[in-house]
Amino acid sequence: MFRRLLSYEEAQAILEQSISPGPVGVERVPLSDACGRILAEGLVALIDVPAFARSTVDGYAVKSEDTFGAEEDRPVSLGLCGHVGAGETPRVTVQRGKAAGISTGAPLPRGADAVVMLEYAAPRDGGVLVYRPVARGENVMKAGSDISKGETVLEAGLRLGPSEVGVLAALGLREVAVYRRPRVAIISTGGEIVEPGEPLPPGKVYDINSQSLGAAVVECGGEPVNLGIVPDDRDRLREALGRALSLADAVVTSGGVSVGPGDLIPGVLNELGKPGVIVSGVALRPGKPTTIGVIRGKPVFSLPGHPTSALMAFRLLVRPVLCRMAGRREEPPPTVRALASARMFPTRGRRTFVPVRLTLDGLGRVLASPVPAELSGAITTLARADGFIEIPESQQFVDPGDEVTVHLLRPFSH
Repeated sequence: MFRRLLSYEEAQAILEQSISPGPVGVERVPLSDACGRILAEGLVALIDVPAFARSTVDGYAVKSEDTFGAEEDRPVSLGLCGHVGAGETPRVTVQRGKAAGISTGAPLPRGADAVVMLEYAAPRDGGVLVYRPVARGENVMKAGSDISKGETVLEAGLRLGPSEVGVLAALGLREVAVYRRPRVAIISTGGEIVEPGEPLPPGKVYDINSQSLGAAVVECGGEPVNLGIVPDDRDRLREALGRALSLADAVVTSGGVSVGPGDLIPGVLNELGKPGVIVSGVALRPGKPTTIGVIRGKPVFSLPGHPTSALMAFRLLVRPVLCRMAGRREEPPPTVRALASARMFPTRGRRTFVPVRLTLDGLGRVLASPVPAELSGAITTLARADGFIEIPESQQFVDPGDEVTVHLLRPFSH
C-alpha cells in the first residue's frame, strides 16, 4: 500500500527542497542550429546596425533644401552627379543643385541628407526633375537606428526564434551561447509492452509512453534518450536505471509504481543511492502512483503506466523541473472560461484533473464537456481533449452551468 498520499503542493515542496533545478550547462552553436534554443547570456551589440546611413527606397539622393517648393506642375530641376548601388562605397559627393541616383539599401553619399522616391522624379536632359519636396532624413535609415552599439539587444533566457536569429546575423555573429538541452533518459517497464513496429503478440500492447513522454521532453526543451523497454525484473531494472543515471541529467520511467508484485521501481530507486524515493504517491487523479526519487543529485520521475495518467503527471510535476533545467521560462498554459455541460465529480480526497472538449452553444457560449470516463486509460483521452479543468480536493462536484477555468492543451478560438 502507499503511505499517506502527499498533496500536490506537498509533493511540489518536497521536490523543490530536494533539488535545485537550473540550467545544466552552456554550449555554443552555429546560427543554423540556434532556432528554438535558449539564449544563455545577454547580448550586447558591438556594432551599429545599420553601420551607415542608407536609402530605404530607389530614387535620388539630394540635399533636402534643394527640393523645397517642388510641385507637380512646377518641378525642381537638379543635375545628376552619379549613382550609388547597394553594396557600393559612394564615390560621389552631392553638391548644391545636384542629385545622385541611389538604390534601396545603398549608402547615402556625402552631402546628401534625404532621398526622393523614384516615383516623384523623372530624368530629363541629363538631369532629374523633382515633383515633390523631401524633408531632411526622409527615406533614409540612419546609422545605428535599428541597433545601437553598446545596446543590449537580447536578454538571457530568451527563446530564439527566426526574428532573433536574424538579429544575431545582423550583428555579424556566426555562433551564439545557449543553454545545453538537458538529456532525459526514458524507460518503459513491463512485460506487456512491445516496441512499435514489431509484431504484436496476443495480450501485448505497443509502447506508447516512451514516444509520448519523449515528445513531452522535447516540448520542454530537453533531449530524450530512449532506453527502451525493461521487464519487471529487479536486476534488469537496477541495471537500466544505473545506466540512465550515468547517461542523463534526469530520468523518466513509466509503469511499475503501483502496489502489485511487479511494481519494483520504488525499491530499486532506494537501492541506487541516497536520498532515494522522496515522493511515493500523490493525491492526484490521474497520477496517484507517481513516485519521485533523487539519486546522485539527479531527479528520477517514475510515472504511472496508463498513457493519460503518465502525460498528466508529467505536465504537473516533471515539466516545471525540466523547463528550469533547460533554462526556459515556463509559461502557464493559456486558459479560457467555460460553462460545464455536465456534472463532474472529483475523486474523494484527490485533486482531480478532468479532460474536457470545448464547443459553442447556440448563444456563442463556450461549453466544457468531460471526455467519457471509459477512455480514462487511453492515450486518446488527451488527444481528444481541448484542455482540462482542475477540481480541488475540498470540492464535492461541478454542476452543469457552473463556470470553470479550462487549461488549454491546444489553441481554441471562439
